[in-house]
Amino acid sequence: RDTTWCLYSLVVRALDVKLQPRTDDFYSNREDSWFKSLFVRKVDPRKDAHSHLLTKNEESNLYKIQFHNVKPECLDAYNQLCEETLPSIHNDKYYPCELVGTWNTWYGEQDQAVHMWRYRGGYPALTEVMSKLRQNKEFMKYREERGKMLLSRRNQLLLEFSFWNEPIPRKGPNIYELRSYQLRPGTMIEWGNYWARAIGYRQHNSEAVGGFFSQIGNLYMVHHLWAYKDLEAREATRNAAWQHEGWDEVVYYTVPLIQHMDSRIMIPMKASPLQ
Repeated sequence: RDTTWCLYSLVVRALDVKLQPRTDDFYSNREDSWFKSLFVRKVDPRKDAHSHLLTKNEESNLYKIQFHNVKPECLDAYNQLCEETLPSIHNDKYYPCELVGTWNTWYGEQDQAVHMWRYRGGYPALTEVMSKLRQNKEFMKYREERGKMLLSRRNQLLLEFSFWNEPIPRKGPNIYELRSYQLRPGTMIEWGNYWARAIGYRQHNSEAVGGFFSQIGNLYMVHHLWAYKDLEAREATRNAAWQHEGWDEVVYYTVPLIQHMDSRIMIPMKASPLQ
C-alpha cells in the first residue's frame, strides 16, 4: 500500500503542476524542473571546447588526411607522380608543412591512396601552404595530372590526442593499420578518457603511431594509426593486449560509443617518411 500511495502522490503532484497555473514564475519553473528530472538525465555544462580538452595545447599541430580513390589502370602512374612531387614540398622549408606518411591500401578499399600532412602552427600554417601552392606551377601541373587519374577524393582536418605519440619517421619494412571510428555525437570526451588509460596497454611493441580526431569533414571521427612488421605480428600484438588487466574494461565501455568502424591495412609508398 505504501508503494502504491507514493506513486499515486507523484502522479497527482505532476498533474497538479500541469493543471493549476501559477503566477509565481520561480515556483512554476521549479515544479517544471522537478517533473522533467524524473525523465531527463542531467548533463554538466562545459566551458571549454572538446578540442581544447583533448589536445596537447592551444598550438597543437593540425593534420590533414586525404583519401584518393584511383582508377585501377592508373595506380602505378599515380604512385610515381606522387613520389616525384610530394617529397619536394615536404623538404622545402618555404612550406610550413610535413608529409607524415603516404600509403596504398592493401586490405580495405582497393586502389586507394592515403596521405597525411602535418601543419605546425595550425590553421594559419595551412592557409599559408595552400596560398603558396596555388602559385607553384609544378604543383598545379601535378594536380591537373592527378585529377585525370582519380575516381573520387575526400579529406579531413584533424587534431591529435594529447595522450598519443606524435608520428615520427620510422624505418621499415612495416605495414600500417588505420582504424577509423565514427562516434556517437557527444561522446568524444568519454572516448578520450578511456583511451588515455588504454594507450598504455598498446605501447609494448611500439605499435602506436598516432591518434587523431576530426575538426572538419566527418565530425566525431577518430583515427588510430598502428605499425606492425606483418599481419602475424599484428594478430599477436592485439591478442597480447587482452592479457593486461583493464583492457577488457576499456573495450567494454568504448564499443557502445561507436556508430561505425573501419580498418585499412596500408603499405607505405617509397616516398613515405613512415616506412
